[in-house]
Amino acid sequence: VLVDRLLASPHYGERMAQHWLDVTRYADSSGFANDYERGNAWRYRDYVVRSFNADKRYDQFVREQIAGDEIDPRNPEMVIAAGFLRMGPWELTSMEVPKIARQRFLDDVSNSVGETFLAHSLQCARCHDHKFDPIPTRDYYSLQAVFATTQLTERDTPFLEVENKQGFEEKKFLELSRDQHLKQLAMLDEVLLRNALRWFKEQKKDDAKWIAAVAAASKTSAKNKFGFSDIFTRARLRLKTQGLPENDYPPKLFGFTPEQYGMERVARKGLERLQWELDRYVPVALSVYDGRTPQMTSITAPFRMPKERMTEGDLEESCILTGGDPFGTGAKVKPGVLSILGAAQKTPIPDTIEGRRKAFAEWVASPENSLTTRAIVNRVWLWHFDQPIAGNPNNFGSTGKKPTHPELLDWLAANFVEKGWSFKDMHRVIMNSEAYRRSATYPDLKKLAEKDPSDTSYAVFKPRRLTAEELRDAMLTATGELNPTLGGIPNRPEINLEAALQPRQVMGTFAAAWTPNPLPSQRHRRSLYALKTRGQPDPQLEVFNAPTPDFSCERREASTVTPQVFSLFNGQNTRSRALALANRAIKETKNDDEAITRLFALVFSRSPRT
Repeated sequence: VLVDRLLASPHYGERMAQHWLDVTRYADSSGFANDYERGNAWRYRDYVVRSFNADKRYDQFVREQIAGDEIDPRNPEMVIAAGFLRMGPWELTSMEVPKIARQRFLDDVSNSVGETFLAHSLQCARCHDHKFDPIPTRDYYSLQAVFATTQLTERDTPFLEVENKQGFEEKKFLELSRDQHLKQLAMLDEVLLRNALRWFKEQKKDDAKWIAAVAAASKTSAKNKFGFSDIFTRARLRLKTQGLPENDYPPKLFGFTPEQYGMERVARKGLERLQWELDRYVPVALSVYDGRTPQMTSITAPFRMPKERMTEGDLEESCILTGGDPFGTGAKVKPGVLSILGAAQKTPIPDTIEGRRKAFAEWVASPENSLTTRAIVNRVWLWHFDQPIAGNPNNFGSTGKKPTHPELLDWLAANFVEKGWSFKDMHRVIMNSEAYRRSATYPDLKKLAEKDPSDTSYAVFKPRRLTAEELRDAMLTATGELNPTLGGIPNRPEINLEAALQPRQVMGTFAAAWTPNPLPSQRHRRSLYALKTRGQPDPQLEVFNAPTPDFSCERREASTVTPQVFSLFNGQNTRSRALALANRAIKETKNDDEAITRLFALVFSRSPRT
């Protein structure tokens, strides 16, 4: 009864989602130097929570994340699910060759699919045949060809009724900041136009063509992507396209004082940043689409799916890249699967623009694919016992640790498929087993150590330490402050003040300092929903081994280091929770003895022993 009650709780999906998002590298920003905001990544996070709560079949869960947009492009849930393919860090800068950035995405998504669903790291086969596992380079690039027509997009996707839209009122504050930036830029544009006339006088040059260009730019109602006229820049561009030498008209930002230059940078870069943040409240999904590879015309504008996606752009020809060099093209390859599994001929992957990922997903999610089933039951076992059956959940290859109980792993995989790929049934099997229900103590620990030196017998149930997020959430639960609302846009809890004020570079400038949500009910949500930026992690979560989302986390570390003590003793968050806990105990009791008893019960979830 207890197991069924826990599995029926909506918070079950949140806990399972935390595990899954560790593997898929979920974050609300794209990482690297620019760390672009991913304003709508939260929709994928909430999709994962809903899937676990609904006990979605795992084979369907796999198909949707690899090819949801191909399976049913009109279903918003499917489009959101394909956001899995966008979870890795990625950026395009003005100094980077688009082909290299494109190849980086293909390498990332190929290896991510391998580690997540097949428990196999494939990147070693990128430059040469795998040194330890039977994965030739041809297989690597055949698998990569599956994604050769997969393009990045922030795709128009209506909000679902089940999606939590609380907090959308914050959009008006972002719009207010945007309007302030626009007003600032309009004022600075007037300064530049006045400075331009001064330039012509100082240089003793004819300003007739400039005046005509300014007049033409002023007459048109067109505005740039940020929503302001930018007449000075457009006038310069008009003269440049007419072939006028650049020394015949004013240079960029001519006559600006250092203060004005700084104001212009802050306003323009602020608009770029806000453009991504505002996507959080717009019905679009961080996703992909099938089509030809488009030309990158902007490094800051969100990607939108082009109308002529099947005809405009380049149709990439997949081939083996010698030494992994994007320009070292070798033999051509067709989309395919791993030949070692003996299903290459049984699983033809179409060479058309659409349908590649759907066919590939069917192969990954096939009950005959032994890697897929063993990989996921090994993860579930890890999530319960804090140790997997096979030691490296992301690497079942020869360099990974061998299973301690291979027969058990095989039985769990077979039972998982027979029971309809149900996570909840798998939990019931594990949690009702003798291994899971064993005591955490043993009458003779010395004798046990002699019999089981590798600690793999499951003779006792080993307690585990709370993860970073569980620790924070447990404190909020004890104080009664935890807001249990499911889903929605990311919240901004309090973090270490020094880290909050640390400059974070975003698109050539600096993001605003971390500003916590104003209301306690907003700040005190589960840690799963906290804004997760790659460039500004929460130090308290980090010191308690919260993984970096740059790499797939197969298993969390559990270190014991001195900074953890300092973080708890000196952290403002801990102090605030301690005060809130004391206030709660005082309010709920009549005297000191009752308050102490209540405090013990709130912290340890049991009555104190006499």
